[in-house]
Amino acid sequence: MPDWSYHPLKSLILDKIRPKTSREFIHQSMSTIASIPFGRKLIGFLGHMKPARELQKDVNQTTFQSPIGLSGHIDPNLSGTNAFQELGFGFIEIGPIVLKEPKEQVEPRMENSRILFSEHPEKIPLKLVIKKLTSLNIRIPIFAAIDEHVNKNEWDIIVQHLTPFVDAFVVSRNQMNAYLDTGSQSWERPFYVSVSPEELGKVNDYTEIGGIVVNAPRQKVESCWHEASNSNECLVYCIKQVKARHPELSIITSGGVETPEEACALIRSGADLVLLTEGYVKAGPGLPKRIHERLLYEEVRPIPKQNWSWSFLFGLSILLGGIIALYFAFTSIILPYDENFIGLTRADILQFNPLIIAFMAHDRMALAGTMISGGILYIQLARHGIQNNLHWARVAFHSAAIIGFIGILLSIGYGYFDWLHGLFWLLLLPIYFFSFKEGKKIIGPPSSSHGSNDRAWQYGLYGQLMFVIIGFLIVTGGIVISTIGVSKVFVSTDLDFLCMTPEMVESISSNLIPVIAHDRAGFGSALVSVGLLILMISLWGFRKGERWIWNTLAAGALPAFIAGIGTHIYIGYTTFIHLLPVYLLVVLYLLGLGLSYPFLKKK
Repeated sequence: MPDWSYHPLKSLILDKIRPKTSREFIHQSMSTIASIPFGRKLIGFLGHMKPARELQKDVNQTTFQSPIGLSGHIDPNLSGTNAFQELGFGFIEIGPIVLKEPKEQVEPRMENSRILFSEHPEKIPLKLVIKKLTSLNIRIPIFAAIDEHVNKNEWDIIVQHLTPFVDAFVVSRNQMNAYLDTGSQSWERPFYVSVSPEELGKVNDYTEIGGIVVNAPRQKVESCWHEASNSNECLVYCIKQVKARHPELSIITSGGVETPEEACALIRSGADLVLLTEGYVKAGPGLPKRIHERLLYEEVRPIPKQNWSWSFLFGLSILLGGIIALYFAFTSIILPYDENFIGLTRADILQFNPLIIAFMAHDRMALAGTMISGGILYIQLARHGIQNNLHWARVAFHSAAIIGFIGILLSIGYGYFDWLHGLFWLLLLPIYFFSFKEGKKIIGPPSSSHGSNDRAWQYGLYGQLMFVIIGFLIVTGGIVISTIGVSKVFVSTDLDFLCMTPEMVESISSNLIPVIAHDRAGFGSALVSVGLLILMISLWGFRKGERWIWNTLAAGALPAFIAGIGTHIYIGYTTFIHLLPVYLLVVLYLLGLGLSYPFLKKK
């Protein structure tokens, strides 16, 4: 559930129901998706959240793909654990863990847009923890937080049974003093002592263990608590104090992070790892990814310029091909080899029914406009993405290009092969080969200077949602049109425009419908390719100040929209229900541009 879907759903529905109900709905939904075949790839496609290799670090002989983890307060029932490792987290805390089913526990509640956690929080029994961990394919470190009220015997049983499944334990200061005898026993897993800022004065007691977990200061409300408003500043101060006296001590912070800037402030101060708590719920599932991009931005590293000439030439070829196709659509419409296949000249068809030529022109004009839009999108991805070593731009570029090449098979699905179309793709193949070859070196992760959850970012999410919907709708529309093109060819409004039945069209020439069908199927496959480009740019390219993304979407969609609507007006095919999908796309397009403008265009 990316931020562009999470926040609209949260404001419309989730904030109006019980916090536990909304939490379990989100977590179980994500875990269900992650459990189905290709579910993890779908989550990766939607979010592109895998941490960059530059963020990997080792702490106490444990390797973390990212320094950002998720606190056990957020998922006490482990209902979302299967999905969280796909959302960019470097580790997950589970617990508090007890030996048996707890008798007294109170679920969190909302008050004034704050999550109130109970002093008697939800706890998870050891048996259920082991069942969950053994049934899931966990690929990131797990920290087990032991409930502070368990006795010595229970503590020993929990540690003994969880040691094979977890990478570290989180215990209270009292448990460390009473149960953890570091001088007489060698523990297989490191122990981190959970402390409040007020308990840091006794940090000398913790020098022989793995490290400490500094919890954000809490504000009590009756029998509940929430993070204090100055949590981040307090944690930064605490980290600096501990590091000044014990630079060898590993420090994990828990809470105090609602924005990428706040997470970076903790890491700059010396925190080795950061656990997200209440702020993760407010900011949304994209927060780890945004933190990663901010961390990468703060690294002083040159961006290697990559070769992009062949990729640019590929996009330019698509653009020029679209312009040539548009010229033919406005002039002869059908070419000599079309006439040879049909067995009739253009003049003969005009005598039977001039609307047939107009109908063929409308499909070819729409295809030309789509090709011009695709060419613009490819050129922009090459110029701003591939040249700047952005891996996501390379994936978007080549995924759509390969789908476009496969689409030529659809254009012959009804028995007609367009030689000019085939020659065009044949000329493109060597250009694409060298483009694909130069793209193999494009492996760089994106970075971003954006560190806040400001209003421009919030509007930008809704703008992103509009363009994601546009991409999905265009892909879906392309699949539908391609399917029609290789099956029944016409829809009811087409026949109303032509004032003919398919049998009447076929009576003119048995080869006329295959020519119409190949245009329709080719147009549909082009829509799928361009829709994928818009979708992937929208999913992966939205970052503060990325002006080229806004320019790309603004300029890239225009030719297709102008051709799609203009050609229907030009030939008089203006049936409202037929053009309704295009009208809807135009409305979404204008909304997307307006909502995303402050986020993408303004520095």
